[in-house]
Amino acid sequence: MSIYNFEVKTIRGEQQTLAPYEGKVMLIVNTATGCGFAPQFKGLQKLHDDYQDRGFAVLGFPSSQFGNQEKGSDSEVAQTCEINFGVSFPLYSKINVNGSDAHPLFKHLTNEARGVFGSKAIKWNFTKFLVDRDGRVVKRYGSADEPAKIEKDILSLLS
Repeated sequence: MSIYNFEVKTIRGEQQTLAPYEGKVMLIVNTATGCGFAPQFKGLQKLHDDYQDRGFAVLGFPSSQFGNQEKGSDSEVAQTCEINFGVSFPLYSKINVNGSDAHPLFKHLTNEARGVFGSKAIKWNFTKFLVDRDGRVVKRYGSADEPAKIEKDILSLLS
């Protein structure tokens, strides 16, 4: 199944697929506004702002699976992201990223780009997946990987 066929729900409750991002480079991130890594929202937004005109998008998928650090409703999450972190990149409805009820998109991402020691499981919030213009998952980054560190990899896919 192509990554563009996965159905997702926007943070405002609209069903769609990832088809609008076909031909773009994507950085798909599981997020949580209450996480210690939440300051990365600003770096993610900067990447999105700097390169969206060149065919790049950050896609945020809130999750409560790690320490219940995403407590609010989807509308509360959207408001917190906008007010506290200046987020305008696309956000989606809260999902699970691990386990049997993990969202199919994240099952695909974790199967295509394994973590440390080949593990599939996401260890914490702000795990990031870089997807090329052809929809291939090319790299996985851990929670501690700052968005600025990923910039050179994004640029290589945009050129």
